[in-house]
Amino acid sequence: MMTEPQYPTDPQDPKGQQYPSGQQYPTDPQYSAGQQYPTGQQYSAPQQYSAAPAYTTPQYGPPKSNAGWAVASILFFWPIAFAAFNHLHDIYPKWAMGDHQGAQYASERVKKLGQISLLIAVICWVLFIAFYVIFLVAIVSSVDSYTYN
Repeated sequence: MMTEPQYPTDPQDPKGQQYPSGQQYPTDPQYSAGQQYPTGQQYSAPQQYSAAPAYTTPQYGPPKSNAGWAVASILFFWPIAFAAFNHLHDIYPKWAMGDHQGAQYASERVKKLGQISLLIAVICWVLFIAFYVIFLVAIVSSVDSYTYN
C-alpha cells in the first residue's frame, strides 16, 4: 500500500502548506493601488471592457393567434380554412423554438387568409344577389309580354 510522501513545512509560509524538501516558495506580495511593481511599472486597476451586446428574446409573448379569422375562413370559404388552420397551429411551436419571425408570419398569414375568405364570400354573395335580381327581372318582364285569350 502506498502512502503519500510527507514534506516539511516551510517556516515562512503563513498558511502552513507543505512543500517538497529543499524548496522554498515565496509568499505572494500584496500590492495596493499606487505601489510599484518590482519591475518599476505603476499598478493600475484592470481595464474594464463592456460586455458584448446580448441578444435576448423579446420580453413580450407570442403573437396574437387570430383564431377568429381561421374560424371565419371555415364559415365563409372553407377551402382556405385548411391553410389558415395549418398556419394557426404553427404559431406557438415556432415561438417556443425561438423562431419569432416565423411565428409572427404565421399569425399574419392566418389573419390574411381569413380576410381573403371573407372577401371571397362577400363577392360571391354580391354576385348571387345580382344574378338573382337579374333573373327575377327577366321573369317579371317575360310575364307581362304574354297575353291571355
